This record gives sequence, structure tokens and C-alpha cells, in this order.
Amino acid sequence: LPQRLAGLAATAWEETWQSRQQLQAQRQEMARLQEELSRARQDGERWASALQRAQREALEREATRGAEQARQQELIRDMKERLLVLLREKDALWQKTEGIDTPMPSPVPRDPGLCARCHKDFRFLSRRYNCRLCQGKVCHTCSVDMGKHGRCCLICYQQRHPQAT
Repeated sequence: LPQRLAGLAATAWEETWQSRQQLQAQRQEMARLQEELSRARQDGERWASALQRAQREALEREATRGAEQARQQELIRDMKERLLVLLREKDALWQKTEGIDTPMPSPVPRDPGLCARCHKDFRFLSRRYNCRLCQGKVCHTCSVDMGKHGRCCLICYQQRHPQAT
């Protein structure tokens, strides 16, 4: 019986030792898992904070964008109103000037050495141009380049293109 009891005691002691080893391993595993859980919670809090910050910034940007859009719409509305005022003024001026005759081109001067408009003397550095419409001689300042058609005096150009004045 004593040997049997000693065997049982040894077996119980062995089982106790193994249980303690398992308990210690489980405690270590539990400590490791708690540490991971703590890190995961900290990461979650950081992500939640970053998400709240991003949402707050997005709301601020949206508010700024809305205010800017409202300012732009107001500016567009003001510009449209100003355009209508200018169009009314243009129509009123057009109606006032509708019956006014356009000036006739100045006659060709008798002296071929003078500009037909400003009567400037043609010199070595001042070139003379023939108006392609009235055949008058004009200087560079008093003429307009019409591209392929050559140059013409300002009066003829204004008669032909009244919107340019």
C-alpha cells in the first residue's frame, strides 16, 4: 500500500507539475493576447480619431466650397445684370445715332507730299500709303492695314466697319 500511495503521489505530483506548466503557458499566452488586444484598441482609437478628423476636414471643405459657389453664382448674376444694362445702353445709343450720317472721306490733297488726314509732311522716314478706297495719300498713323486688300485711311475704314469705332 505505501508503494501504491507513493506511486499515486508521484503521479499526482507529476500531473500537478504538468498542470502548473500548462497554467503558466496559458497565462503567458493570455498576457500576450491581452497585449495584442491593447495594441489593437490603441490602433482602433487612432483610426477612429483619424476618421473623425478626416470627416471634420471634409465638412469644412464642403462648407468652404459651398460658400465659394454661392459667391460665384452671385458674381455671375451681377455680371448678367450688368450685361443687360450695357445692352440697353447700346440699343439706346444706336437708336440715337441711327439717323446721323457718316462723315465723307476727306478729299485728296493737291499737294502729294502731305497726308490727307493729318497734313503731315512725308519725309524720308515717313512712308506714304494709297488708300485703296478713296485713293488719298495717308501716313502710317492715319491708315489701317486691311490684310490682303492693302491699307486704307481711317475714315474709309470706319465707314466700312462701323462696329470698330
